[in-house]
Amino acid sequence: MTPTHHRTSRLPSLTGMRFIAALMVFAFHVAWERFFRDAEVQGDYADVVNKAGWIGVSFFFVLSGFVLAWSRREDDSAPRFWRRRIAKVYPGHFVTALVAFWLISRTDGMLAAAGTVDADEAITNLLLIHSWWPEYDVFLSGNAVSWSLACELFFYLAFPVLWMGISRIRAAHLWAATVVVTAAVICVPLAAKLVTADPVMMLPDGTASLKQYWFVYIFPPVRALEFVLGMLLARVVAEGRWFRLPLIVPVALFGVGYYLAAREVPYLYSLVAATIIPIALLIPAAADADIRGRGSWFASKPMVWLGERSFAFYLVHLLVLLYGHDWLGRGENWETGQAVLVIIGFLLASLAISAVLYAVVEKPGTRYLSGSRPTRSAPGSGGAARDAGVAPGTPEPTAPGSATPDSAAPARTARSSGDSDERVPSKT
Repeated sequence: MTPTHHRTSRLPSLTGMRFIAALMVFAFHVAWERFFRDAEVQGDYADVVNKAGWIGVSFFFVLSGFVLAWSRREDDSAPRFWRRRIAKVYPGHFVTALVAFWLISRTDGMLAAAGTVDADEAITNLLLIHSWWPEYDVFLSGNAVSWSLACELFFYLAFPVLWMGISRIRAAHLWAATVVVTAAVICVPLAAKLVTADPVMMLPDGTASLKQYWFVYIFPPVRALEFVLGMLLARVVAEGRWFRLPLIVPVALFGVGYYLAAREVPYLYSLVAATIIPIALLIPAAADADIRGRGSWFASKPMVWLGERSFAFYLVHLLVLLYGHDWLGRGENWETGQAVLVIIGFLLASLAISAVLYAVVEKPGTRYLSGSRPTRSAPGSGGAARDAGVAPGTPEPTAPGSATPDSAAPARTARSSGDSDERVPSKT
């Protein structure tokens, strides 16, 4: 069966949540820059945000599947769908990738440490295929957060085929399919142990190798499980199979899952598995609240405005942090109060630049490349999906990407964070 609610239901809460997820990625990358001079304060901050980036990206991947399934057009064709999605992702990615490679290649000026740009790495990055290589310098090349866009591109290419299967699942069997996919996500770290035991690069807790990390967190087909989960949840809601769940419940479970990810579970399980169930409950609960007119703080105008720019924010924030710190003095840190002001300054700068990128590159680029013209949506029309925060000019979203291992990132790559690119009928 095909979703029945999305033509008339506005989902602004999902758009607002996009910015919260992007902000989690920002907070995670702030820890890498070690702005706090007080070692205890720096350590405490890093402990609090040490899994925020991973979880933010996972949220985006599930949301991406939910929004694309929710806002799917009945008369759509695969080529038209692919054109819109590529038009959504590439303008911002292309501009920020070029800026990143230019910054990396600088050998003079304010940036004390510059590097060289490898042609193969640049090409795979620009084509968004770099996440298919289990090599640190490849999947985190250029603007490192773009690794998640390579995953999103794979999701988009696979979506028409995935939808053919998911749309044929009987409504009565949707929850069973959802449970199976959720269990598969949780079991991915077990499968990773079969990939390799070679400690090419040991991760923070000494229990996994770089290739195992890549398999669990970077490899597009594995991350597609979260995307499929989102698609299934969209059908669950659209078919009226969702159970009434106050939004506070999944929010509280999200907090519990975050605590477990940060402190209690093995490293590979902390990346996605520990929080996938709360995320899987949170997104449809927020959508259901909007459908029933209950709304939430996430649906407020400021949050929706920020959510609409979350993809651009995701693309620029790491470059701002990394090279902004270079400008202030690589290795510089400050007393706690001053460090907080520096962080706020970088946040505001990221927001300002992302607003420009959204207005000057993302919106016009999407409109031009997708061949669509801006139209006004009547109240209660398909503009709903947009409100949830995906692609401008199309009824879909975009998600930010996330990060690298908790250990230090390569010196001259713009360190990663997780994305995606979905909005719901009104992102990324």
